[in-house]
Amino acid sequence: MMRFITLGLATILLSLPTAAREPSAPIVGRASVIDGDTIEIRGQRIRLFGIDAPESRQTCTDQAGASYRCGQRAAQALDYRISNSPVTCEPKDRDRYGRIVAVCRAYGEDLSAWMTGLGWALAFRRYSAQYIPAEELAQRRRAGMWSGQFVPPWEWRAEARGQTRLSTGESAND
Repeated sequence: MMRFITLGLATILLSLPTAAREPSAPIVGRASVIDGDTIEIRGQRIRLFGIDAPESRQTCTDQAGASYRCGQRAAQALDYRISNSPVTCEPKDRDRYGRIVAVCRAYGEDLSAWMTGLGWALAFRRYSAQYIPAEELAQRRRAGMWSGQFVPPWEWRAEARGQTRLSTGESAND
């Protein structure tokens, strides 16, 4: 009887997706910035938990009405913050693309909070409310994207895929 239970348990474990079986040990190392909310450490793509930054090709409008590549600026800000510091990431999950979703720190500071507080990422409320206070602070200070107009990254991606706009057409800061 015990043998069948053990065999059954082994079968269940083997049928689980790889992500469910992987240990959630911290990932530590020098990071390369992919975009404003994604880094890579030793060949592993890691999505910063709880935030959504503009896409690399995404543009925003500054306070003077000029268009600029806010996605590129977000990536540059993250790259500047990480610099040559080792980054420590605590895995929480995997996204639908197989990337590790993690809370990552450089110099002991939560990178998601830092990016959101500077206005280069938005709190991704769909997955977490943790970074809403940092977003509200950036909005009050008119920092980063909040200094002008922008389309939230999730809406920009939907438009880029040709889907219907998720909001009434107003920018997030109108």
